[in-house]
Amino acid sequence: MSLWVCTKYSAGRFLHPLNHNLKSLCLPNITPIRFISNQIHQNDQLDFKAYMLEKITAVNQALDAALPLQEPTKLHEAMRYSLLSGGKRICPIVCLAACRLVGGDEAAAMPSACALEMIHAMSLMHDDLPCMDNDDLRRGRPSSHKVFGEGAAVLAGYALIATAFDHIATATKGVAEGRIVRVVGELARLIGPEGMVAGQVADLQCGGRGRKDIGLEQLEYIHLQKTAASVEASAVAGAIIGGASEEEIEKLRKYSRRAGLLFQVVDDILDVTKSSEELGKTAGKDLAAEKATYPKLIGVEKSREFAEQLKREAHQQLLGFDGVRAAPLIALLHFIAHRDK
Repeated sequence: MSLWVCTKYSAGRFLHPLNHNLKSLCLPNITPIRFISNQIHQNDQLDFKAYMLEKITAVNQALDAALPLQEPTKLHEAMRYSLLSGGKRICPIVCLAACRLVGGDEAAAMPSACALEMIHAMSLMHDDLPCMDNDDLRRGRPSSHKVFGEGAAVLAGYALIATAFDHIATATKGVAEGRIVRVVGELARLIGPEGMVAGQVADLQCGGRGRKDIGLEQLEYIHLQKTAASVEASAVAGAIIGGASEEEIEKLRKYSRRAGLLFQVVDDILDVTKSSEELGKTAGKDLAAEKATYPKLIGVEKSREFAEQLKREAHQQLLGFDGVRAAPLIALLHFIAHRDK
């Protein structure tokens, strides 16, 4: 299979609603998991909803500070619109949790967490473009190119990539230079021809209307590169910043690739079982475009079984870690598997 290019982006005009995604975040009921933080625990158990809200708030504040509204105003409005428009903040939370898991300081990982969210925002902006997935709705609002125009959305995406790397290089404190350089390499691979771009190219080539030759192998490749690669880079970056051993990094790679693929399998299921209003983006678009998805290839029930398998396999990678520190990443698997948007 020959490959091609792109990523996922999201957009519009954003001024300052840091609590936007706190109001819209839908967290499933989660059986309490044995704990993690002094501020978020009840009887030594993790309150995952409180944990998520705390981390999302911290990430939002860090993102807002990292990308102030300045000249050129229109460009920064477009960048902030996509970056601060809400969302689950899965990648930065995975980065922070992985850093803590291996005994590192979450504050040291926050610049990398912010950079990962900048890259994610860029990918959503570009993914929504007419030449890519052609979606006018993202996170319940008009996509970036619908608000600022296609050219501005493309350029704002490029600017977010540059800002991401600059932020890691200049804002990371108390971390050995070699670790920072390694994190930069991980994020570069995430974006490039071994990661998101490769996945988008394959998606474009495999997404022709009525294509009958797309199988599970090709579909898994697309999702591993477009979605799972982001979660993998997040976990690995956090682990590197935290001083993880090579064995720990490898376990987190395996965990995060399965968690990322789980996210996409659930996304495919939601696309055919939820409305646009419930999802905050266009529902049924893949079905209408006759694109390959897990429900289309193996049905909704088999897709759900596959999701549960991925969840179990990801969990197994965390068994050798301290249970208290692993609790957020374990609970995150449940959240991804049982989310409704």
